[in-house]
Amino acid sequence: MKKGWLVISLSAAMALSAAVASYAAGWRIEDGSWIYEETSGALAVNEWKKGADNLWRYLDSGGHMAVNSWVDDVYYVDENGIMVSNGWKQIDSGNYYYYSDYDGTRWYYFQENGKAVQDTWKKINNKWYHFDTNGAMETGWVDDNMYYCGDDGGAFIGWHLLYPPENEGDYKRDPFDENEGKYWYYFNSSGKKYVPNNGEEYGEKRIDGVYYCFNSYGAMQTGWVNVGSSSAGSESIGSYRFYNSSGKSLTGWYSAAPPDELAGQYENEVEWFYFSSTGTPKVGKEPGEASVSDFTTINGKTYLFNHLGNPVYGLHRVRISGDEYTTYFFDEVTRTPVKGRVDVEMADGTKATFHFADSGRGTTGVYGGNLYYMGLLQKAEDGNRYEPVTIPNHGTYLVNASGKVVKSTSGVRSADGTKYVTDNGGRLVKVNDENVSGGVWRAATEPIWKTR
Repeated sequence: MKKGWLVISLSAAMALSAAVASYAAGWRIEDGSWIYEETSGALAVNEWKKGADNLWRYLDSGGHMAVNSWVDDVYYVDENGIMVSNGWKQIDSGNYYYYSDYDGTRWYYFQENGKAVQDTWKKINNKWYHFDTNGAMETGWVDDNMYYCGDDGGAFIGWHLLYPPENEGDYKRDPFDENEGKYWYYFNSSGKKYVPNNGEEYGEKRIDGVYYCFNSYGAMQTGWVNVGSSSAGSESIGSYRFYNSSGKSLTGWYSAAPPDELAGQYENEVEWFYFSSTGTPKVGKEPGEASVSDFTTINGKTYLFNHLGNPVYGLHRVRISGDEYTTYFFDEVTRTPVKGRVDVEMADGTKATFHFADSGRGTTGVYGGNLYYMGLLQKAEDGNRYEPVTIPNHGTYLVNASGKVVKSTSGVRSADGTKYVTDNGGRLVKVNDENVSGGVWRAATEPIWKTR
């Protein structure tokens, strides 16, 4: 009995061994779908397996090889079930539930390990691309609107004309209005747009030797821009710059309407301004406060700028040194000092004769037989034929109604009978045959200068 039982047991063991040997691990087709059978005979599910080509494939929860599907929201298998790696893949959004409401396809980039690049930047073939949290390549404004990716996904570099991001605030109006709502932006070599980092509303950047201005969103500005302090009441023309339609900071002469914020301070709707090599407008002092040291020479010509940044014209009082001052007359067209004898309309509308030296300085003293004070011709007033006029630091001279200096050692008489005697230079010596020395007679008439 025991011997027979042993024979039966050996036969069963051999049969069992033969059955186990028949389950060779590998791929096969079942009902038109690839499956992977383990050595135990069980199907591989929810795991990766390599094929004979040494490429990875994925078996889903039913044991079937997945095709055209995402795996773990990170990997993707193509129509042949092969895991996509080391390259681009355009995928129908319908195959990825995250984009179920997106009609079309999106581009993805899969790394060497098969994982999609997600929520980061990646440099591919010398171009930077940005991928969202689901791995889709992005276009347009990305990464807090600090970068812009073109239709091919590559981050822009250099200058580009773009519409602003929808969620950014109001922009300063473009006075040239040539770009139909678009603005120029500048992106550095990494693709990041330039924005001022000084905490101000506007900032300048020098690009290829030229200064440009950008707002806090990075949009290039044109026209007048206050690049200085933006605090209330602090505005002055010195804190402004002017940028032409191409955004370049102006240098040299330019005729323009003043900034809107300052327009009420100006005499004319359009004024002349001069901008230095850095785009800074030349600004001087208020009328009456300037001195000869404030003159500016540009291309061999002399100008005087006021506190509004304009080259002045008309009569202006200019300090020579200390409390001493004189008059300069600037031509309204050329804005340069006038020389020689000229009839001038003073600030109060009255006309008078002036004489200016070759330097432009108003003449004080006797010139050409006439008496001048700070350029203004001095005349006998109130119908007098003769009148003594005292010129500070020069003495008292006798002049007639035409402004001529009277030189008479024998004396002349005025209409009221007063007798005046002068020396050969016209200085007063005697009045009614009595010697006079010093003293102030009628003070010289001062010019009426412009006050703005």
